[in-house]
Amino acid sequence: MFAYALFDTAIGRCGIAWGPRGVVGVQLPERSEMTTVTRIMRHCPNAEEAEPPKPIARGIEDIQALMRGEKKSLRTITLDMSRVPAFNARVYETARSIPPGKTRTYGEIARAIGDRDGARAVGQALSRNPFAIVVPCHRVVGADAKLVGFSASGGIATKLKLLKLEGWSAEEQLLFEELA
Repeated sequence: MFAYALFDTAIGRCGIAWGPRGVVGVQLPERSEMTTVTRIMRHCPNAEEAEPPKPIARGIEDIQALMRGEKKSLRTITLDMSRVPAFNARVYETARSIPPGKTRTYGEIARAIGDRDGARAVGQALSRNPFAIVVPCHRVVGADAKLVGFSASGGIATKLKLLKLEGWSAEEQLLFEELA
């Protein structure tokens, strides 16, 4: 059985979907609650809205804490990656190791998974990330810390908002804003 729940955060109402093997999708806020539900349902079309079981409820609490500015890694949230390609799963696991408030480049992620020339493929995998915030694709930037692509609602502005919530340093913020 697959289920989903909506929950409030500092940036709006998010969604999370889960099944027997863990979380199958996390959705950042959209323009409306209905759009958020529609997007979360892409990860599990037959899911029903339900009260989250304890492990999922703890994950929600950690996501909420991170979005309040607390340093949470979200690594304890179990993800069901059975529906994502193996390459993407490697990218997602590597991205999960980036601490809150820090960034890595697409090239650094590619090298970490053993694909020296795979920066573009890493970007494509992250653009399909079904686990927004839990797989922190917002912490991945272009070469020379250039702000590039973010597929969530609000695009690059949302990426910057999430980084600021995580305590991204003032120096990094200034550099980032100059490059944006």
